[in-house]
Formats: sequence, C-alpha cells, structure tokens
Amino acid sequence: MRKHLTLILVVAFSSLLLAGCFQGEQSLPDIDPPQNAEAVDGSEQSSTTEDENVDGEVESNQTVERQLYLLDSNGLVAPQSIELPVPESKEVATQLLEYLVKDGPVTSLLPNGFQAVLPADTEILGASIEDGTITVDLSEEFKEYQASEEMRILEAMTFTLTQFDNVERVKLRVDGEDLQVMPVDGTPIANGYTRANGINIIESDTVDLINSQTVTMYYPTEHNDTEYFVPVTRYVNVENDDVHLAIVQALIEGPTYETNLMQVFDERTVLLDEPKLNSGVLELVFSQEILKDMENGVISDQVMETIVRTLTEQENIQAVDVKVENVEQIANENGEVYTEPVTRDVFVPSEKL
Repeated sequence: MRKHLTLILVVAFSSLLLAGCFQGEQSLPDIDPPQNAEAVDGSEQSSTTEDENVDGEVESNQTVERQLYLLDSNGLVAPQSIELPVPESKEVATQLLEYLVKDGPVTSLLPNGFQAVLPADTEILGASIEDGTITVDLSEEFKEYQASEEMRILEAMTFTLTQFDNVERVKLRVDGEDLQVMPVDGTPIANGYTRANGINIIESDTVDLINSQTVTMYYPTEHNDTEYFVPVTRYVNVENDDVHLAIVQALIEGPTYETNLMQVFDERTVLLDEPKLNSGVLELVFSQEILKDMENGVISDQVMETIVRTLTEQENIQAVDVKVENVEQIANENGEVYTEPVTRDVFVPSEKL
C-alpha cells in the first residue's frame, strides 16, 4: 500500500514538472534566425520579398540590356546598349519604342551626347507581329516633328525593332489608321520600312550608280572618350557581281567622307583572295598588315567588330572567318584565340520578340 502511494506521488510530481516546462517554452519570445542561415529541408518557409517572386526571380529591380537607336551629337542614328527594366508583360517592342520618345523614360538613361528621336508625348498604342512584319500603332502626337527629323525617326524605329531575329519590316499606324506616307515630309511607307532602306545615308556624286550597290557599313567613333559604332549606308562600286569584295575594299579605304568616323585599318592591308561564302560563313584572307600585333597574331577588336558588324548586315552571311597570311591563329586584344568563325552575337546578342 505504501509503495503504491509513493508511485502515485512520483507520477503526479513528474507531471507538474513537465507542464511547467511546456509553459516555459511557450512563453519564450520569438528569435529571428541568423541572416545567413539556410533553410532546413522539410521545414523551410516562404522568404520572398516584394522584389522577388515565388521562384526567387527578382522582379522590380531586374533589368535587361537592350539596344536603342538614338541620335548622337553629330546628328547620326547609332545604337546604344542601355539597361532597361524587365517589362511586367511580354510587351518588349512597346517598351523599346517608349524609350525612344523625347522627354520620356529614357531621359535619365541617355548616354552623354545622345537624344531620343520620337516626338515628346508620343504614346505607343499597340504593336503586333505577323510573318516578320511588326505593325506599330502611335498616338496623334507622333505627327509633331520637323521635316528634317523624318528620316532619322524612321531609321531609329526600324533598326531598333529589326534587331530581333523575327522582325524584318516595320509598318506604322496613327490612332489605328495605316500610314501610306510619313505625316510631315511624305516619305512613302505603304509597304513598310526595312533595313534595306538604309540608315545615315551618304549620297555620292562620284559613284557609278549603274555598277554600284548600297550597303550598310559600321565604323567606330568617339564622344567624350566613349566609343560606339555608327551604321552608314553608302554606295560601293561592285565589279563582277562580287559585292562582298567591294564591301571589304571599302572598309579598308575607310570613311573618308565623315571625319568623325574612325579609320581602323592599316592602309597597307590587302585582301589576298576573293571572299568565299560557304553555308553562311564568309572566309576572308588578309595580309599581315591587318594585325595590330604581328608577332603575337593579335587583331584589333575595332577591326574585327567593324568587319563582322558590316558583313553580317548582308542577308546571306551569318559569320565571318578571318584568316591572315602565314599566321596559324589570330587572337583578340585579350589574347583569346578565334577558334571559330565570328558571329554578330559576339558583339550584339540576338533574340526574338
């Protein structure tokens, strides 16, 4: 009997102790985990913030690099790579055009010496793509520009939108009505506008128009120590229907008609063989004068980018294979060897809208 009573008292006392312990745990204040603590599998909780979605992808602070064709200090349309916010939807084309509007969201992002091209207060009412043609609907404010600005507006819009692989042609509307001509100076655009129409067009009285062809060529230039490339459409004399040879020879000669554009080739450079195009790759063989450093086989980055940007503007060229006489391999200025033909993506990454 005495042992039974003793057992009851022990059990009762133990229960009181356990109850006190549980109450003590519940009354403890919450303690934040260390900032660098990792979640334990099976017990993690959502830690997303207003800057992240449930997949951990940053939204409000996320940006992407885009090319905008803007007006430089010399009045030429030139591409500039600018970090833009990732749009909430897939309206990339609409966003790009909004960033071409004067006094618009691009203002605080403009590189020194550059300005936007579309009239202030222009609204982008919509943009749709079908079979390689993008149709852009603009508000009435789009008509508020000077006649001298018309070609630059067309060129900037066209080259900005056709940087994407699935866009070849641009058509315009104002308040839902298709434009047959531009509203101020009457440039015909009923069939749309393409890169083939040119950009920063250079007229020449010395070229044989019968035996010449217009091509868009890229030349580097500088403004306040900032280097960028300018596309220029010009006539080149074409012999024996070899337009690729004509383009390379024109590049070597340099942009003699525009003093602000740079000559990057040694004037002694010679193209030793006729260009050979095979499955989209153009092979060029130069003399050693094309090199910046002959001993180490280094070709100037400016020279390579000039060649590749220019020649890949041709519809049938996707890459350029540059070779140099008696040089086994060539490298860029960082010492990286060119082991494959160089594509435009090396300088301007491409994508689709």
